[in-house]
Amino acid sequence: MIPGRQEPAPAVQLSRLVQAKAQALFASGRMLCAPAVLTALNRGLGGGLDQAALHNLAAGLVNGLGGAGCLCGAVGGGCLALGLFLGNGKPDGRAARRVAAAGRELHHAFRAARGSTCCRVLTQKVKHDRKAHRAQCAELSGLAAGLACRIIIARRPGLAPRADLAYLRRGEPPKSGLARLAAAVAP
Repeated sequence: MIPGRQEPAPAVQLSRLVQAKAQALFASGRMLCAPAVLTALNRGLGGGLDQAALHNLAAGLVNGLGGAGCLCGAVGGGCLALGLFLGNGKPDGRAARRVAAAGRELHHAFRAARGSTCCRVLTQKVKHDRKAHRAQCAELSGLAAGLACRIIIARRPGLAPRADLAYLRRGEPPKSGLARLAAAVAP
């Protein structure tokens, strides 16, 4: 610790780790925005969601709702994580309202940071530059994951001490050349 400087609170440190993990998952080429955000939060905070189910849930959110250009998939992935950690699994109104309020908070925080939550608007300046587009979407995935983590920990502080710090700190290897080739030729 630097003399005269306070260390960030554990929730802030944790949100930075989750942010970096989601960004690395996207940047590695292994996942797109929504699954990268949901994976970082699910595995980092111990959500227990099976990875195959996670990918199925997040699949329609990527590229702004399946390429429609609407809601940023990273924000959508963050909203799924809010439901995972803040919902109670029952169709009662109170829990649903709490998750909805958290989703609104995520939306407003992301919009305040980037000016929009619309994929089409966010990617307008980089859509013709694949490398810049990927870099920006990796950064946006990290942002959404970090913001969602702060919201979750603020409401469920007991999750912070149980976070899987080893997973969050572990680097993500790039997608193998063979896997990239298989994805490129898949229908």
